[in-house]
Amino acid sequence: MSSNEPTTVAEVANQLWEAEHERTPVEPLAATRPDLTLEEAYAIQARNVARRVATGSVARGRKAGVTWRAWQELLGVHEPGFGVLLDDMFVEDGDEIAADALIQPRIESETALVMGTDLAGPGVTTTDALIAISAVLPAIEVVDSRIADWRIELVDSVADNASCGRVVLGGRVTPVAAIDLRLVGMLLYRNGSPIESGAGASVLGNPARSVAWLANRLGSIGERLRRGDIVLPGALHRMVPVRPGDIFHAQFAHLGSVTVQFGERSAA
Repeated sequence: MSSNEPTTVAEVANQLWEAEHERTPVEPLAATRPDLTLEEAYAIQARNVARRVATGSVARGRKAGVTWRAWQELLGVHEPGFGVLLDDMFVEDGDEIAADALIQPRIESETALVMGTDLAGPGVTTTDALIAISAVLPAIEVVDSRIADWRIELVDSVADNASCGRVVLGGRVTPVAAIDLRLVGMLLYRNGSPIESGAGASVLGNPARSVAWLANRLGSIGERLRRGDIVLPGALHRMVPVRPGDIFHAQFAHLGSVTVQFGERSAA
């Protein structure tokens, strides 16, 4: 795809759709189409989400991406992006994900927030978000990119549905009023060895602030967070590459734990 040959939203959406289903990544959109706008990227995302819903998937919530300050600085952006969580992305705690189910998966541990009421901008504050959130669960997000080698900018991530892959929720539900989301610490283990740590404050200072941003951003396009939605507000640590056979276990202070494992690749 050349920047000298204008590509429609539909054509770029088809590229990403085929990349996901053929397990073959495409070159970065920001490089092959430098004129791609953020609005077009969201239109690409919406087109592929609608295609999945038309084939039977059900929207279960939203995720905010690029909320980690260091990641924003790396990408040269000053705001997060968002994606849509669909029911077929969710994996039961402890279950195995096939090694060939995703293209280039990586692990992010985070708190999953459950909306107790609808929430829509403009004008939503962190306090408003905290009042609207009913519960929190430990979560592991298995992010995956249809962009080659994770060479992404914000438009790449947004068009690619915020690099959604799979979501694993822990089995313990905690009322959000019982804890301070900023102070929830987490330790991530790979195959029994600790490899990453983090705390809720790494997500815009407070995961609820990420929810407020998301509600305001959705409000600007006439949408909202809905009661019962699962919201992933952002990662607590840097992405960790997945190797076949890996078992990841995230232990959260006050919230319990969550585990996911990956199958071995078949012999050639």
